[in-house]
Amino acid sequence: MTDLSPTVCIVGVGLLGGSLALALKQRRLVRRVVGTDRLPGLLSRAVERGLLDEAEPDLGRAVASADVVVFCTPVDVIAAQAITASAHCRPGTLLTDVGSTKSAIVTAVEGRMPPGVDFVGGHPLAGSEKSGPEYSRIDLFEGRLVVLTPTATTTPAALNRARAFWLDLGARVEILGAAEHDHALALTSHLPHLVASVLSGILPPEWAGLTATGFRDTTRLASGSPEMWKAIFSNNRDSVLQAIDHFRIHLAQYRAAIAAGDSRALERLLDDAKRIRDGLPGR
Repeated sequence: MTDLSPTVCIVGVGLLGGSLALALKQRRLVRRVVGTDRLPGLLSRAVERGLLDEAEPDLGRAVASADVVVFCTPVDVIAAQAITASAHCRPGTLLTDVGSTKSAIVTAVEGRMPPGVDFVGGHPLAGSEKSGPEYSRIDLFEGRLVVLTPTATTTPAALNRARAFWLDLGARVEILGAAEHDHALALTSHLPHLVASVLSGILPPEWAGLTATGFRDTTRLASGSPEMWKAIFSNNRDSVLQAIDHFRIHLAQYRAAIAAGDSRALERLLDDAKRIRDGLPGR
């Protein structure tokens, strides 16, 4: 968005949508931010916090004057919303999203946009276990990686606009195929949430007082929205199942080493894990 876009419409004004609105306004990247949400309470909370220039509950009316529309809603509704909204968009409008899964979305949207309206799938690797516009942060996307997933029919102009949009917000941008994105994110994002949820789910209530930093840090992700994560697991089912199988195989190696009293094998596994964790890039 190097050239100032007069109006950006944000569909879904929770943490990501609210943070996007806040960053666009504070960085003076747009003249007007319109927000819409299927939950009236969420929309009113975004208005109370000054995140929007205009709140419009009706999706069609909200996108009608937009130059860029960003869908920040659960992954199982993004495609349908994009198709519905596109019929109300002017030629030249760019549609994109922040969904954590991409294949199902871009496949459903492919070939369904009216002439002159473009959709480019996107996913900023940013967020929190918190939800709602009250947790919006102006710096949520700064330095974060945003993955764009163009298809064979994505025009270079549309891809460049989507890239510029996120670069102007201080993010880094990488281009991946939707299937590769989903396979990678199943391991790097979706499986960690699932494991955190499993750990939380097996904690006996009478032992809650014995939890300390290790348990609380490890299970922080389990506080995320069940609705959102149910949709992510379902939309990326095959890749998530592969990630679970990979995890089970590796967990079995730990179990075997402990059961056999093989301290050398156990230390080797722990050393490998520490080396990989310590080598992760910052942010």
